[in-house]
Amino acid sequence: MLLNGATRLHVIVGDPIAQVRSPAGMTEAMAARGHNAVMMPIHVTSDDLAGFLTGASLARNLDGIIVTVPHKFACYRFCTEASDRAHFLKAVNILRRTPNGGWMGEMLDGMGFVGAIRAAGCRPEGQRALLIGAGGAASAIGLELLEAGVRELAIHDLDTARRDTLIHRLAETGKAPVVAGSSDPTGFDLVANATPAGMKDGDPLPVQVEHLQPHMFVGCVITAPAVSPLVAAARRIGCASSVGRDMYAAEQAMMLEFLLGN
Repeated sequence: MLLNGATRLHVIVGDPIAQVRSPAGMTEAMAARGHNAVMMPIHVTSDDLAGFLTGASLARNLDGIIVTVPHKFACYRFCTEASDRAHFLKAVNILRRTPNGGWMGEMLDGMGFVGAIRAAGCRPEGQRALLIGAGGAASAIGLELLEAGVRELAIHDLDTARRDTLIHRLAETGKAPVVAGSSDPTGFDLVANATPAGMKDGDPLPVQVEHLQPHMFVGCVITAPAVSPLVAAARRIGCASSVGRDMYAAEQAMMLEFLLGN
């Protein structure tokens, strides 16, 4: 594509940011739809996020923001409008500029994750699911797993207060029992890792992989490395799996539709 003064801007914000794969793919996809637009990665810490969002909003050619770790709750508070899903979760992973200059927020991570595991052959209906994590992406994944029909959802997070808050919120849906879990996957059909554990060398595995069984499905949100240590261990055991890039592939079309509206 040819960058010029009429190019519309979109950014993806996170800390860290080097692991994201969406800037090139989203830029190419927008060009394929006939839009003169580009997406760029922006490294912003939690301490600087409010200042960045306030300043970036002054750029009249900035149309969209994709949000990654750890900013999904904070960016929800910046929205002037949001979907029912985002309001329920109090988290967003994408924002688009509104006609009056505000920001409309949406949370697509859950649909992306469930779309990825379905594409890999997993059918969550009637399964016992263990969700590792209680952050923004985990919240969305937990909600979507309930919507997909799991018969029980257990949540494990080292931050027990955050875990209990998410359990209480998701239990309000009345879709299925939502309980506290542990790192032990024994007895579960589906294991979903929605934490960054595995992005850095030496990270502990988020679950006790010695208790995985070949019939279990293991999904992970991590995009770098392409195959997380958890998924690599699960595959050695014989588990079917999906990785973060599968989730992103399932989510990209939804992101484009949200940002571009065509």
